Amino acid sequence: MQWHANWIRPAKSYGSVCPAFRKTFFCPENVVSAALRITAMGVYEASLNGSRVGDFILAPGWTVYQKRLQVQQYELRIRPGQENELTVLVGKGWYRGRLAGWLPGQNSSAALPAALTAELTLRYPDGHTDTICTDASWQTAESAVRFSELYDGETYDAAFEPSVWTPAVICDGPTDTLIEQQGEPVREQERIAPARIFKTPAGEIVVDFGQNLTGYVEIALDGVKGEAVELSHAEVLGKNGNFYTENYRSAKAKYLYFCKDGAQRYKPKLTFYGFRYIRVDRFPCGAEHAAQENFTAIAVHSDMKRTGYLSCSDPLLNKLFENVIWGQKSNLLDVPTDCPQRDERMGWTGDIAVFAPTAAFNFDMNRFLDKWLLDVQAEQLPTGGLPNTVPVQGYGFPATMPKMAVAWWGDACVLVPWAQYMARGDVGVLRRMYPTMKKYVNACRFWCGFGFGKHRYLWEMPGILGFGDWVAPDVPQMSQWQGRIKWTGTASLCNTSALLAKIADILGETQDAKHYRALSEKTADAYCSILTDGNGKLLEEFQTAYVLPIYLNMFPTQQIREKAAANLAALAKRNDWCIGTGFPGTPYILFALCDNGQVDAAYHMLLNTKCPSWLYEVKAGATTIWERWDGLDENGVCPIGDDGTDKMISYNHYASGAVGDFLYRRIAGIEPTEAGYKTFRVKPILGGGLTSASAKVRTPYGDASVQWETAADTFTVTVCVPIGTRCELTLPDGTSQILASGTHTATCSIS
Repeated sequence: MQWHANWIRPAKSYGSVCPAFRKTFFCPENVVSAALRITAMGVYEASLNGSRVGDFILAPGWTVYQKRLQVQQYELRIRPGQENELTVLVGKGWYRGRLAGWLPGQNSSAALPAALTAELTLRYPDGHTDTICTDASWQTAESAVRFSELYDGETYDAAFEPSVWTPAVICDGPTDTLIEQQGEPVREQERIAPARIFKTPAGEIVVDFGQNLTGYVEIALDGVKGEAVELSHAEVLGKNGNFYTENYRSAKAKYLYFCKDGAQRYKPKLTFYGFRYIRVDRFPCGAEHAAQENFTAIAVHSDMKRTGYLSCSDPLLNKLFENVIWGQKSNLLDVPTDCPQRDERMGWTGDIAVFAPTAAFNFDMNRFLDKWLLDVQAEQLPTGGLPNTVPVQGYGFPATMPKMAVAWWGDACVLVPWAQYMARGDVGVLRRMYPTMKKYVNACRFWCGFGFGKHRYLWEMPGILGFGDWVAPDVPQMSQWQGRIKWTGTASLCNTSALLAKIADILGETQDAKHYRALSEKTADAYCSILTDGNGKLLEEFQTAYVLPIYLNMFPTQQIREKAAANLAALAKRNDWCIGTGFPGTPYILFALCDNGQVDAAYHMLLNTKCPSWLYEVKAGATTIWERWDGLDENGVCPIGDDGTDKMISYNHYASGAVGDFLYRRIAGIEPTEAGYKTFRVKPILGGGLTSASAKVRTPYGDASVQWETAADTFTVTVCVPIGTRCELTLPDGTSQILASGTHTATCSIS
């Protein structure tokens, strides 16, 4: 894009204080419009004549800044015939913050000064324009934002007024990497009043908003200059119901506000938090004087449109689905993050890789993921490997991992575009990502090719070079999760190469399709020949080792696949129907059982309320999805000890919420059979005592929906088929029919 403005910065460092930039300009009477194009090295908030410009929170967002920096455009309400003042605050954000501060080699941009570039264009009736660009005529000063950082929070002095403004300095900055805004803007969404305010056994004043979320708290109070409000944030209460912040690790997550005189209202400007609770550490006249009406939580996330809705007769499953939605919203803040609260908040690829199908049901993910996938492309190594986090921002691989392909994490470059394609039917996303997919799968093939014979297709690398069965609850140590890479990595290569073959067929790349299909078949054969007895039994049994070859159709016959499913069901039963899968197996375990003769086993696992299980979290009071199945024990205590992860635990982590895919596709029974729902299937699988379910999905053709219920011995279903599509309806008695557009009702006996 063409860019004429300079980059500017303050003449001197303001330390931890966020700088303010300003430009005063006269606007002639005959100006008909004014447009501001702006971006920053950091995050910014612009104001015109004291009023905020736009509603984009944390602009310009997070991209691979070395290659792509987004520019936003706003239409301004100027005052014709008067002086106007444009002011911009710039905080550290992702560009200059201490991202992944718990790791060596953290953000190399952290020491850089805040910088700004902007073009303000005034348009006149005859079409000509005047442009005001950032240059040395702009001024800078300290702002009332005395500190702001993504991990540590924000300090604001409402009584502060800059006394000295000095000329800005022109500095170096990127111009050839500037791009128009691509992603969904981050905006304020839900406003949530406190559910209660109470005193803990330790004597702390705590506000409970009743919902774990990503965003910040708005305060409203009468104050006197110099009085302070100080808040700490937490996701859960710990032992004995006291405030618990250990899982935030080094992230301080503080909020400090110094009052001015009189009635006032404030919310953070340049940061965000992950929280359900706040502790009132300071308040005018003492924390005990804080009241519920002083606080409002504001949820913040990328402004995606909701596309999927689901409910059923089981209230716990409905709450689980609600938690899936909140986990997704909380972790889609410009990039698909792992968590919103601790000293991480990174764009971990493995989380979105397994969650993408569920994500595409729930929300219109297209613009959000299109933008992120361009960053995935930008971060790919010449060798084809992908970092575990995108953007890398100073960190992409743990110290134990070379820069290489990492199974299931790098798989995001294949799995995410495929989920998008199936949801919207746009072949463009496949075409754009195809070179990236090929390079990545070829890199996986390289790292999986050091053995002899069939072992050349087995991912037999040291466990420390991957994540394996990450956070599987059936083994207690990180090294044990990683030690399962032989199973998870091999299944990953089988899956990505099979999908790549399908994609190659769609794109007309016939030879590629033949090559990758053969690779997938050889990899499946190696898994079954070396890791199983050849008749559906794993030589080393654990849940994920069964789930992946069953779901990914790696066994040579349906008969053997069903034997493997029976073995998986027996293993799950011995484990009291508790979940034992990590990231790679969790999205698929219920499908592996349900679709291979083990419907009852699938429902036993889904509806289990013992730890670890999905509904255990619900019964424990979760309002989002946890990172670890055992995040809180029955006494409300976090049991995570020294397992090699530095007490890694998040209570707002969407990955295991991939179960939402099963809720849509098997309980409600709706799923696309052709990309974009040109054709789709409705085939509910009854079980678990459920007596009704419904789902609605917004497709490119309109809303597709299903509603079913059982009464006595009769099953009744109503299906809405959008114009231009067809639906195959299969009833529980096995009968099928093809439905054209319109609303249809069908019944059958279930006795």
